[in-house]
Amino acid sequence: MKDYSLDNRRYVIAGVAVLIVVVYTIRLFMLQITSDDYKKSADSNAFLKKIEYPSRGVISDRNGKLLVYNQPSYDIMVVMNEVGNRLDTLELCQALNITKEDFDSRMTTIKDRNKNPGYSRFTQQLFMSQLSDHDFSVFQEKMFRFPGFYVQRRSIRQYQYPFAAHVLGDVAEVSPADIEEDDYYQPGDYIGKLGVERSYEKQLRGEKGMQILLRDAHGRVQGRYQNGKLDRRPVAGKNLTLSIDADLQALGERLMEGKIGSIVAIEPATGEVLCMVSSPSYDPRVMVGRQRSKSHRQLSQNVWKPLLNRSIMGQYPPGSTFKTTQGLTFMSEGILHPTHTAYPCGHGFNYKGLHVGCHGHASPLTLIPALSTSCNGYFCWGLYYMIGAKTKYGSVVNAMNTWRDYMVSMGFGYKLGIDLPGEKRGMIPNGQYYDNAYKGSWNGLTVISIAIGQGEVTATPLQIANLGATIANRGWYVKPHVVKKVQGEKLDTAYTHRHYSKAKRDAYDYVVQGMRASATGGTCHELAKYDFMACGKTGTAQNRGHDHSVFMGFAPMDKPKIAVAVYVENGGWGATYGVPIGGLIMEQYINGKLSEASMKKAEEFQHRHISYGSTSR
Repeated sequence: MKDYSLDNRRYVIAGVAVLIVVVYTIRLFMLQITSDDYKKSADSNAFLKKIEYPSRGVISDRNGKLLVYNQPSYDIMVVMNEVGNRLDTLELCQALNITKEDFDSRMTTIKDRNKNPGYSRFTQQLFMSQLSDHDFSVFQEKMFRFPGFYVQRRSIRQYQYPFAAHVLGDVAEVSPADIEEDDYYQPGDYIGKLGVERSYEKQLRGEKGMQILLRDAHGRVQGRYQNGKLDRRPVAGKNLTLSIDADLQALGERLMEGKIGSIVAIEPATGEVLCMVSSPSYDPRVMVGRQRSKSHRQLSQNVWKPLLNRSIMGQYPPGSTFKTTQGLTFMSEGILHPTHTAYPCGHGFNYKGLHVGCHGHASPLTLIPALSTSCNGYFCWGLYYMIGAKTKYGSVVNAMNTWRDYMVSMGFGYKLGIDLPGEKRGMIPNGQYYDNAYKGSWNGLTVISIAIGQGEVTATPLQIANLGATIANRGWYVKPHVVKKVQGEKLDTAYTHRHYSKAKRDAYDYVVQGMRASATGGTCHELAKYDFMACGKTGTAQNRGHDHSVFMGFAPMDKPKIAVAVYVENGGWGATYGVPIGGLIMEQYINGKLSEASMKKAEEFQHRHISYGSTSR
């Protein structure tokens, strides 16, 4: 009888033999074809591939003043496969002025693939960064005693002035996420972290080069492989010219000392940002070199949040500066006629038990005096009649969405798309928002506060300044941007294209007249003293504490050169801080300097601080 168990054993043994052959074949394939460990080892013995880092592009202001440049620095690199047991660790520590514990910690970090995902024992790894000239000289004299350690020449950023930190940004060592996102980087590389250093990183960084050096059996460099035929020279980064005016920026930061808020100035015809002040700020020079981590930690823990760029991240009620948008909308929609329609204001808007307060002035008013005196009642009536126009719009939701579309076309409710990271969008509600909030039961009275830039409406100082530029242009704006020119490149067409609002051209003419009337005898009357025809609109934005002081304006009235927004938290009336600061900014830019009287006023405002207590902001 046949022995089936013997047959089964034969098949099992044959299967095991085949499996062993397959495993060995796969392993040989991985070692010889897939894995490059042996190749790396051989290459490491024969060649030293030395990366040459490009010079990062420098940054200048619109007038050619150098703002950011490079300074030589040195990194200590290590090839772990070459260190061996001959290294005198204590002598190395003395040469680099570090402790033995620090040495051990650095070596452990290098080998940790979680912290250093690009680790290879055959390639250069960053051991210590940004040595000064003095420390480098001390180390270089003894470097021959430390096998596996090399010097890599680099450069670090230097900032010429103690201002414009939020615009310029800074440079720091790449994170694991940066390396994973872009294979250009390896551990120890630097990358822009904030400001234009971040948003224009690819233009600024340039392209790395490489030298391939030939080594003998003892690891000594013998010269360039094939006389440098395979070397690749680094390509320097491209220089940036900012639209920022350094003198205007410096004045703005002086004026905002001891205050929380922002100043944004825009050239209306181009959308170029002339100054962008966020206060409190910090000196960008503290974010350089080895001190950066400590400085960043201190700034991030500061209760006043100096790292926050309030110009593009602060979302505030625009207050009465927003009344200009309401006038434009109501005229364009035929809700009111600028010279024939007059609304009453009995110290505010009063209807069906609802009262929205206002200061004392003549009543009733038409559009131009309503803007000049910043009448709350006038614009509340306008919104009430628009939202309630069911014959025209069919429903309050449609009316509200029409209103929303006007606001969006003027640059509110969405990011403007400035060439800086971190911009916020602000808030413009639509009909569906209120339907959800009030279960479908609401009307113009329910949302009346949005007519005067309160309630659910919020905007960034950049959006308010952009509104000033749009009015100055009589109905269009160019997307705001802080970079005027990139070396060897054309400016992105996104920053040259005109965006037109839904409001009619003749509506803008009336609003400009109202803003000019405000400057000659209304709430912005302080602007009347200047030798250029300024137009302005104040805002006093309600707040849980003291009101915010807001100003939006432009100058000259015809052929405008500058549009300005000033936002001072808890500054009170718009005329208290907003108007005088805005006027000084206009004068500096238009005349190129301040008058003697204005210089004294600037000094006064520089030292006029607002007490904010210890509240976290």
